[in-house]
Amino acid sequence: MNQTPLRLLIHGASGRMGQALLRLAADDPSLQVVAAVLRKAPAQRVIDGVPHFAASEMPGAPEFDVAIDFSLPAGFDPVLALCVDRGTAFVSGTTGIDAAQQAALAAAAQRIPLTWATNFSLGVAVLAELVERAAAGLPGWDCHIVESHHVHKKDAPSGTALTLGESALHGGAEPRYASLRAGDIIGEHLVQFTGLGERVELVHRATSRDIFARGALHVARQLHGRAAGRYSVRDLVAPGTN
Repeated sequence: MNQTPLRLLIHGASGRMGQALLRLAADDPSLQVVAAVLRKAPAQRVIDGVPHFAASEMPGAPEFDVAIDFSLPAGFDPVLALCVDRGTAFVSGTTGIDAAQQAALAAAAQRIPLTWATNFSLGVAVLAELVERAAAGLPGWDCHIVESHHVHKKDAPSGTALTLGESALHGGAEPRYASLRAGDIIGEHLVQFTGLGERVELVHRATSRDIFARGALHVARQLHGRAAGRYSVRDLVAPGTN
């Protein structure tokens, strides 16, 4: 039986993540990108069958089921407001949003299903759960989080390292952080628990940026049709949600 494709609006379509999302969605018949939104007016209105819009034109975009946003904080508010106005799901990996924007997310979650995350890797989502379990099971052990990224990454610790640290805190550990910036490393995160005479290490290594786009598309599929609320990536990779 043929199923109606999930209709996507990609916000931040000119960025690296936006381009990856467009490329991967084009190869998936269960997905249809109905609007690609850029900050400035597009040079072409339709590219590879996908209508392109400037951010100022976004209110005129066609109907969509889920918006996926990887943009800048300055563009975050309009796309979230559009999703609330239309009652559609919202997926965002835009970093650097402020307290007011976090409050807007909390308010929007009363009306639509949404996910905002610093990392959409499904492997990192599972790692976060393992970190919390390890912290709870190893009380009193030292906890260190070491993250490595390419030389152009400015924030340190990374958002993902801080998210893993929150998991460690929930388990009762007190994480410490170290950051490395070298070469073209996409992203590596080591969480180390050290006791007397033994050490436990949990590691995630990203070898392709496509994992983040694939994770965002997975989240979009799982989020569509759910009740209003704020969902983590971990919520949407649990057994039975695939």
